[in-house]
Amino acid sequence: MQKLTNKEEEIMHILWKLEKAFVKEVMAEITEEQPHYNTLSTIVRNLEDKGFVAHHAFGNTHQYYPVVSKEAYRKKFMNTAIDTYFNNSYKNMVSHFAKEEKISAEELREILAMIEGKS
Repeated sequence: MQKLTNKEEEIMHILWKLEKAFVKEVMAEITEEQPHYNTLSTIVRNLEDKGFVAHHAFGNTHQYYPVVSKEAYRKKFMNTAIDTYFNNSYKNMVSHFAKEEKISAEELREILAMIEGKS
């Protein structure tokens, strides 16, 4: 599975949310800087070429749907990020977010409770 561009990821998030959609429906979900319809259509077809989406044909128009789940994509690229940026150490990752104040002590306690099976 290859890494998607930022724009492709944005489109995939929309398709994961909608579960199936025509290009015009994807366009309606884009809140900032809407691309031209043809550009968006090309991005969706590229996602299909990469194996992330498939389509059902309705005459000349296509309804697209994800074939790669959000969870599968997240798992693949979170593991890659942890390996690349944190020496394959979840401890290093969590301590990074704690130092950056992106995770609170209370949230860490909740995580510990989940790990210990108390929650």
